[in-house]
Amino acid sequence: MKVRFQADADLNQAILQGTTRREPTIDFQTAQGADLSGLNDPEVLGIASSEARVLVTHDQKTMPTHFGEFITAHTSPGVLIIPQHVPVSSAI
Repeated sequence: MKVRFQADADLNQAILQGTTRREPTIDFQTAQGADLSGLNDPEVLGIASSEARVLVTHDQKTMPTHFGEFITAHTSPGVLIIPQHVPVSSAI
C-alpha cells in the first residue's frame, strides 16, 4: 500500500514543493486541494482519514490532543508533526 500525505493549512509550502520535486511520484495533497482552510483540527483529521492520508502539520500545540481524541473513535493512517524550527531541507 502506497503512503499518501495530506498537508495541513499551516504546513510550509516549501516542504511540500521540495518533497514532490525530490520524489515526483509521492501523493502529497495540498491543503488548498482538500479545501482545508478555516477548518478545525477534528475536521481536518476526518478529511485526511477519509482519504487514507497521513496528515503533515506544524501544529504541535493542539493537533496531538485532537489526534489522540480522534483515534479513540476513528481509524487514521496518522499524523506527522514537523516542528517549525526544523530546516526545510531536513523536513524534506
